[in-house]
Amino acid sequence: MPVTRTEIRPGAYYDSIVLMQLQRALAGLPGVVDAGVVMATPANCSLLGEGGLYPEEAEAAKSDDLLIVVRAETDQAAGDAIGRVDELLAARRSASPTSGYRPHTIAGGLDALPEARWLLVSVPGRFAAGVSRQGLEQGLNVFLYSDNVPIEDELSLKETARGKGLFVMGPDCGTAIVNGVGLGFANRVRKGPVGLVGASGTGLQAVTSAVHKLGSGVSHAIGTGGRDLKAEIGGITALQGLHALAADPETDVIVLISKPPDPQVAAALLGVAQTCGKPVIVHFTGYPAPAYRLGNLHFALNLQDAARLAVEQTGGQPVMASAASGSDRFLRGLFSGGTLAVEAVLALQNFLYPLYTNVPVSDHQRLENPLQSRAHTIVDLGEDVFTQGRLHPMMDNDLRLRRMRQEAEDPETGLIWLDVVLGEGAHPDPAAELAPVIAEIREATGIEFAVLIIGTEDDPQGIDRQAEAFREAGAEVFTVLQDAVEDLLVRFGGAAGSPVHPPAGGDLGAPFAALNAGLESFYDSLLGQGAQAVQLDWKPPAGGNEKLAGILANLNKLHN
Repeated sequence: MPVTRTEIRPGAYYDSIVLMQLQRALAGLPGVVDAGVVMATPANCSLLGEGGLYPEEAEAAKSDDLLIVVRAETDQAAGDAIGRVDELLAARRSASPTSGYRPHTIAGGLDALPEARWLLVSVPGRFAAGVSRQGLEQGLNVFLYSDNVPIEDELSLKETARGKGLFVMGPDCGTAIVNGVGLGFANRVRKGPVGLVGASGTGLQAVTSAVHKLGSGVSHAIGTGGRDLKAEIGGITALQGLHALAADPETDVIVLISKPPDPQVAAALLGVAQTCGKPVIVHFTGYPAPAYRLGNLHFALNLQDAARLAVEQTGGQPVMASAASGSDRFLRGLFSGGTLAVEAVLALQNFLYPLYTNVPVSDHQRLENPLQSRAHTIVDLGEDVFTQGRLHPMMDNDLRLRRMRQEAEDPETGLIWLDVVLGEGAHPDPAAELAPVIAEIREATGIEFAVLIIGTEDDPQGIDRQAEAFREAGAEVFTVLQDAVEDLLVRFGGAAGSPVHPPAGGDLGAPFAALNAGLESFYDSLLGQGAQAVQLDWKPPAGGNEKLAGILANLNKLHN
């Protein structure tokens, strides 16, 4: 009958890679049936229990203790295996490049490697924010692989980093490439002109690998962590990444990829992207693209398509976009065509936030009172609420004229967008009624107008005559919806009133040098790529006793 032996080592911390390797080594010893080696957190103990490797004596272990459990064919084999733990740990340490001196602190690491500009953090989540904060205080950018970091800590870290011109990539950031050096699970790719910003680690891997296979290369790939594009974080790292790549002379084209971002974050990102002065390839997985192309923005169908578009763009000169106006006022669209209104919403929703409409594509866009605009608004005036007891607005301009004057009285209105649909059965001369009111409102308020005309010169109203009348009134005239969208996005350029994020420093172009706290495999990877690195001998503060660690931290603040 198998025999189980247990050893508990109080306060003995090892990273998960070391524990996994030790567990495999023990399981491979003669007479050993199975082995479990973990830090004794509740989750790890639960997993041991599911595998039948959690004897009663293991219950004495605490979260910061090392728990070793061996099941063997005989008591002698179990005892021999437990007795070889130190030998196996020592053998791994002597075979590792980290076998030399390892500083215990970030300050000590910087003494050993003053060139370091990065700190890689892969310690347990409950300690990760504290280690990252220490790195920021020392002026280091942070690649934060650890997960289970509270979102309030993520926001605090990223706001601090932004104020210092530094990056915090993560938490839960699995992949990045900085100046040709891969961090985390990055693939080995050649250097080149394609820069990336990604909230998806595997997405970054897929696109960077595809760029490499297509014959081009990667300047930098900035990972943000999966929560960065949530409203609570506001895309802080992604926006810094866009600014940094826009300013980077080694980057000719930018790829922006993620799972679906929250709407206001998507608007802010695309607002920055459209004015960055370089082609930007956008792929928000599952997010409806407004077009194949809008100015310097190219929308990819999938990850492979994003790589293809990026490589194609490196063959030409960067597309220079006009600077956005930075207006804190809003767009008001007053449409007579229902499908045109929906198309406008689809085209604008990725850029303008908040955007409300009575023909919503998503629930958060629903305009509760169609009679009153709020923020950016697209209204289909042909909906039933407007047409009961009156002619359709394609035939009767009265309702639209009233709504134009109503919008003009709102100090938040920056531009009024009208569609004018010509053809049989439509108003015989819409410009004759609409154009004078446009001129009146422009003169009184300075509000701009855009008019989208749908029709031909053979229509009874004559498209050229209509267009000329609107131009004389001071309106911008378009005959293609996407042309109008491009012009409007240059004017409004993202979420109204959204803060301007200063470019990150980040030292992207400097030779890569880093301190590593946590997984030694990340350190080994850096050395394997020819980067300078120092492995820290990190241990949980106060032996993992969080209450005592908090007291010591407060004493340290008082001392400083």
